[in-house]
Amino acid sequence: MKRADTVGIVGAGAFGTALGSVLARAGRRVVLWSRDAGVVDSIQTQRRCPRLPEAPLPEPLEATTDPRKLANEARFLVMAVSSADVRDRARELGAYLDGSHIVVHAIGALAAPNNVRVSEVMAEGLPTLKIGVLAGPALPHDLAAGEYSSVVVASTFDEVCAEARRLLNAPPALRLYSSHDLAGVELASALSTAYTVALGLCDGLNMGPGPRAVLITRAVAEASRLGTAAGAEARTFAGLAGLGNLLVRATDRSPDYQLGRRIADGVVSADGERTEGARAALAGAALAKQLRVRMPVLTGVAAVLAGKAELREAAHLIGDSVAVEE
Repeated sequence: MKRADTVGIVGAGAFGTALGSVLARAGRRVVLWSRDAGVVDSIQTQRRCPRLPEAPLPEPLEATTDPRKLANEARFLVMAVSSADVRDRARELGAYLDGSHIVVHAIGALAAPNNVRVSEVMAEGLPTLKIGVLAGPALPHDLAAGEYSSVVVASTFDEVCAEARRLLNAPPALRLYSSHDLAGVELASALSTAYTVALGLCDGLNMGPGPRAVLITRAVAEASRLGTAAGAEARTFAGLAGLGNLLVRATDRSPDYQLGRRIADGVVSADGERTEGARAALAGAALAKQLRVRMPVLTGVAAVLAGKAELREAAHLIGDSVAVEE
């Protein structure tokens, strides 16, 4: 199969494995790069990834520990690693890429230490300008099961969107839509994971369906305010990457939602565990302060996660935030 028709995936976590599974079952050749030799061996010999064992990985998918092989055999790459690792992986992979490569990421968070968008970090470490983002209501377990999922690809380059739709569209399991609002889709995706933690707290504190509904609508309003201050389009936050993402993730299948519930239940300390949603909440609150955007829901959640507000204050913080119509 031609290099132009091969999809490279950086990272063998749950989402990267699930995406590879969908594409391989659709007949697309996939090369998955992991730095973990044990994971690569499991994929190659047992056709299963230990991080998502229920995902079938047929022969069009192969795994490697060699980033050079990934760069040589795939022109289109999907970065599916933790936001904490994206800077290092971009630099490592950047040594083997050139300007012909297209790289999109599927990371729903902002990048430390400066709370910048992931595409900005990628641009620093990669030699290609053709960068984009994938985001939307597509959970790894749903993709692995072949259930209907959809995502949006966003980039300032038409070629990035066109190639993503050509290579990743695999209906009915996965449908792609496109946008040119790169900043908006990235911020909507990151903030939706942060508000997923908030919904976990809300449900864990038994705040009821009314406050829950208000929390969702206020979350979208807050996120759109921050987005427009950062140069994004407000309507993006009510789309797949924002509201759609939040609605799908606010269940026990999401690590971010589970974190909120566990904090509310007293199972984990608020300032202990860090999911992507927790990182996004802290980074988003810092960005809001920098841009002077008032975001009471996000700020309240970030205060709980940072240990600056006791758990007993969480209901007051979030409740007051959603009760005020701004």
